[in-house]
Amino acid sequence: MSAPNAVEKPDWLKVRLRLTPEFEQVRETVESHKLHTVCFSAACPNLGECWSRGTATFMIGGNHCTRRCGFCDVTTGRGMALDPREPEQVAQAVSELGLAFAVVTAVARDDLEDGGSGQMAATVRAIRRISPGTGVEVLIPDYKGRETDLRAVLDSSPDVLNHNLETVERLQRAVRPAARYERSLALLARAAELRPDIPTKSGIMLGLGEREAEILATLRDLRASGVRLLTIGQYLRPSSEHLAVERYAPPAEFDAWGERARELGFEDVASGPLVRSSYHAERLAGHLA
Repeated sequence: MSAPNAVEKPDWLKVRLRLTPEFEQVRETVESHKLHTVCFSAACPNLGECWSRGTATFMIGGNHCTRRCGFCDVTTGRGMALDPREPEQVAQAVSELGLAFAVVTAVARDDLEDGGSGQMAATVRAIRRISPGTGVEVLIPDYKGRETDLRAVLDSSPDVLNHNLETVERLQRAVRPAARYERSLALLARAAELRPDIPTKSGIMLGLGEREAEILATLRDLRASGVRLLTIGQYLRPSSEHLAVERYAPPAEFDAWGERARELGFEDVASGPLVRSSYHAERLAGHLA
């Protein structure tokens, strides 16, 4: 990995955890159902804000990912057996929290024949059954490009299908060594073709050494692949074992990229230093209503 990061974190990235009653309700509900959230597992800087709004991103398939990405704080390891009760537990938590919109993501499970797509589809269906008024966004791995797994998720009819490209083509090997730029774009394009009624979404990070021309090329590739919703956020180094931050882009730069993305045809964009893939997901999805 890169040498220890010497770039000082600017003031606009220093956030304070908000311990509100709503935060405690989400924490207690998640713990009571023995669930995982990407909020904790990936050390999201928006944990306090989102949980205080009564929202959370549920992470299914266990708490260990079979891939080792250079930016991600989710533990890498051998996947455990899937819990058949997990879809129902997630749906019960969504219902108890009274969520109008839920985001469900999953660790990569390359050890499973279907990559965990069946568990994702079952979770969406359980939410539909127990909390029929709740919107659902799924944030999926690439399933190694298998269309059968993609179809399984699409057939559960989520409201939004998200798959993150994460970074520009040149940096993919360092950032996502087990993934491929072209494979992710092809997955998003195929999803848009198979179910044009389900908007596709993706996201990238700034601060990994990408160049301006590369960012623009990436945004154009995503639009050409039919992606309608976009997130752009700042990469934050989880530990000294992860990739170093090359630079911290100022808020004005994120604003400018957000405007450029809209000019390219994205229907809505969340762009800012603290934006993550599920940040204000309900607002982006609601824009399409």
